[in-house]
Amino acid sequence: MSGSEPYAGLGQVAEARAAHVSSQALVASGQSHAPLVLACKHCDTLHVDVEVEPGGMALCDCCGYVLRRRSRFTLSFWSALTAAALIVFGIANLFPLVELSLLGKTVSTNFVGALWTTWASGHFLLSAMTGMVGFWFPLTQLCFLFWALGCLRRGDLPHDFRAAMRIYHFVGPWSMVPVLMLAIIVSIVKFAGMANLDPGTGVWAFCVLTFMLTALSRLDAERMWQLAEERGLVILSRDSGLPAERMAACHACGYVQPWDPEVGPCACERCGMTVRKRHEDMSSRVWALLIAAAVVYIPANVLPMMEIRTLLGNSAHTILGGVIELWQLGSWDLAIIVFVASVVVPITKLVALTVLMCARKWKGNRSQRQRTRLYELVEYIGQWSMLDVFVVVLMAAMANFPGVSQIIAGPAAASFGMVVVLTMLAAMSYDPRTGWDRQPRTPSDEIDER
Repeated sequence: MSGSEPYAGLGQVAEARAAHVSSQALVASGQSHAPLVLACKHCDTLHVDVEVEPGGMALCDCCGYVLRRRSRFTLSFWSALTAAALIVFGIANLFPLVELSLLGKTVSTNFVGALWTTWASGHFLLSAMTGMVGFWFPLTQLCFLFWALGCLRRGDLPHDFRAAMRIYHFVGPWSMVPVLMLAIIVSIVKFAGMANLDPGTGVWAFCVLTFMLTALSRLDAERMWQLAEERGLVILSRDSGLPAERMAACHACGYVQPWDPEVGPCACERCGMTVRKRHEDMSSRVWALLIAAAVVYIPANVLPMMEIRTLLGNSAHTILGGVIELWQLGSWDLAIIVFVASVVVPITKLVALTVLMCARKWKGNRSQRQRTRLYELVEYIGQWSMLDVFVVVLMAAMANFPGVSQIIAGPAAASFGMVVVLTMLAAMSYDPRTGWDRQPRTPSDEIDER
């Protein structure tokens, strides 16, 4: 099967896909010969698993979601890249980001030092929030990935592999090193005309680390379980002969197993994660998180994001004030980036999730595919709103010249961080499969190539 060809749908009419195997044939031949199956995370359509060429992908024939990718690289390559990323991570966080000189005083700081400065100034929530998504979660992600790749290379999965992969699955969406890198660039540009500035080793290390983590993001928890499948180390998802409504897939490892609606949520037979056919109380949970995010978004824009204290006096800046300052400094490109990340993205997430929750009467496969694309957009842009929060933490540490110039984080910083967290939780609580439940499960002739 070619890399871009969609998977065959399981459970469709016989004319739709020749690869479909009837339940009667499975019973006659035995379950050990049943075909491997996959379930689409966005529409819950079951598919027969087939071979994908290196560098290729397979798409859902119902909604167009990427079901499986296959890398051209070996486990040894990924292990080496992960080990290198851990070394670069240490350099990026321990070595200075910049060295600032102003009126004979010099300040140099790294990201860990910036977190400590924020904590020491009394902004505990802000320091903890940025520390988790900028330091602890990325470090956890790299450590667990390096360990898991080593287990796969040895061909032996220890008993705690399942728990490690559950943690790895959780921290993935909250690792925000690329956002932090962009925040470092914005902070450097803001200080470029105010003091003598020399970029440190940490800046270049963060730049390299961003590219490394972007490449390693392909190895999510489900992909790690697929690698274990290819080596025969775990049980495989096979067609049990049950109808699609009696089968459910684990979101963490992708394992498809029988589902009893009378029993309800149960533990995944492969990874131990709780498996649900659909998100329980989705509507009330998403609406509660959206309303909370909208309420917190008001002080995040009205209150000052940071306070600048100099010999000439004090001044407070809101989010829009920071955008205007960048524009006046001549950095119109960064001003646009900050405006998009801090204003456009949060509003887009709130509006998009509201549309997804309200547009329950959309009918037809085309409309549902549009809903799926909209949801994928919300997932993709989720973390980029944290840009301004990182900028505030970095600038507070870089401009720490007592008696000359200081930048203090304002109350809006923590509020804006909470907006990011709440909207990301709302997106995670939304279940795109509910829209497809009202549609007939027919293959689409118009598959969107990715």
